[in-house]
Amino acid sequence: MADPTGNRAVNLEIDGKLRRFDIDDPVLPDWIDDASLASGGYPYDDKMDKDKYEKQLEQLQIELVKVQFWLKATGKRLMALFEGRDAAGKGGTIFSIHAYLNPRSARVVALNKPTETEAGQWYFQRYVAHFPTAGEIVLFDRSWYNRAGVEPVMGFCTPQQYEDFLKAVPRFEDTIHDEGIIFFKFWLDIGREMQLKRFHDRRHDPLKIWKLSPMDIAALDKWHDYTKKRDIMLEKTHTQETPWTILLANDKRRARLNVIRHMLLALDYEGKDKSAIGEIDHKILGQGPKFLK
Repeated sequence: MADPTGNRAVNLEIDGKLRRFDIDDPVLPDWIDDASLASGGYPYDDKMDKDKYEKQLEQLQIELVKVQFWLKATGKRLMALFEGRDAAGKGGTIFSIHAYLNPRSARVVALNKPTETEAGQWYFQRYVAHFPTAGEIVLFDRSWYNRAGVEPVMGFCTPQQYEDFLKAVPRFEDTIHDEGIIFFKFWLDIGREMQLKRFHDRRHDPLKIWKLSPMDIAALDKWHDYTKKRDIMLEKTHTQETPWTILLANDKRRARLNVIRHMLLALDYEGKDKSAIGEIDHKILGQGPKFLK
């Protein structure tokens, strides 16, 4: 709950302790800074070396360019959606994929809240309008899964709409699979202290402050509500045909590399260089809800 004085300080219960967090205070509390990387059970003590990351990323981006030529030659369609808590690194991961692709056949879709007309349509309709055509790549920065997380937590949909959505999603995504669209679903998972650190960074960086929304502030004390909805979503919508790929994303560099590796290894494209792609880090990438337990 917001502080009665009118500022944006909140009391947060973390690991059984009541912690005070004021996002407007320019000094990041030690209890956040010290615990951020290891939060949520992250398996590494240090972030990946920047030079090593950039070298590996370049090799993977070269492979992505090959994928784009292959899609164009075969007429295949590729679509990936990226979900996760606020500040999980969805946008940066998408940028690392899209950076060197031809924008004429690679699109990023990040939709605003529905218009009045869209709100009166079939829920999935406005997303289907952005699906890829032959030879195209489409990357969704958030997706129809808003109705499995932010909408029920923040009261933007009714309980019945939420239940109907969870029933409808497997059928809807079966259609995507049956249509022959290559389809990936990624959930980027971060620890609570890491989320708070990234929110704080955004608040005090003039180049990133636009990323911090009123919704982020409103959700500061709703961590456990989002966790419950995340777990239900993964349980209800992880299927053999359209599985969830989970990334532990406290280190953005490792997460980005492994997202791209996962996509490349799943595709049978011309000129594929497996040695350049490398191996998946199974400490931070797994399949389905059991990976988070």
